[in-house]
Amino acid sequence: MASASGLIVVVDYGMGNLRSVWQALVRVAAGRDVVVTPDPALVRAAERVVFPGQGSMPDCMRELDARGLRQAVVEAARSKPFLGICIGLQMLFEHSEEGDVAGLGIFPGRVRRFPAEKMLAPNGDKLKVPHMGWNEVIHTRSHALWNDIDDGARFYFVHSYYVDPVDPACIAGTTDYGLPFTSVVAHDNIFALQCHPEKSAKAGLALLSNFIRWKP
Repeated sequence: MASASGLIVVVDYGMGNLRSVWQALVRVAAGRDVVVTPDPALVRAAERVVFPGQGSMPDCMRELDARGLRQAVVEAARSKPFLGICIGLQMLFEHSEEGDVAGLGIFPGRVRRFPAEKMLAPNGDKLKVPHMGWNEVIHTRSHALWNDIDDGARFYFVHSYYVDPVDPACIAGTTDYGLPFTSVVAHDNIFALQCHPEKSAKAGLALLSNFIRWKP
């Protein structure tokens, strides 16, 4: 088992391909241990926690509970540098329209489906759901994880739902797809984003590198 000192843990609750997340983190970790694990004890022992997710929100919440990881993830989100990715962002909120399921409630707010009537490009063409591909992320405020990343840099997205926070102060980035939506939230030790930094080339690696060095 890797030493917990300086350990970076990617939470494995059986949802999504975690290898690409692990590989991207290893590239920027400067030799530090990066471990993909379903072990709540390692999540608690880690210095930094990465919480990714793919698939449906109900499935993700069910698997998180089935593997006994809920409390360890909540504790990590309240106490150490914590990076949420894709559904790992959505699960931090109170409730999702996808399956009418409760989330972890770290942030007040809901997860909503892109409304069909607003899925139009500026030229009037219909936009597809899921939102899939490269899109700009606009910085709404300064943050250490934006270091060396241009405002409006393009990141890779795959999702049909987006977060709608109650408190606008937590919003750190927005993206436009038929409507402007919150694509990044940040508060204290948490930074979470709808897009996939591990699939977002230079900008994504820069963000992960910033996370590795971040001292909230």
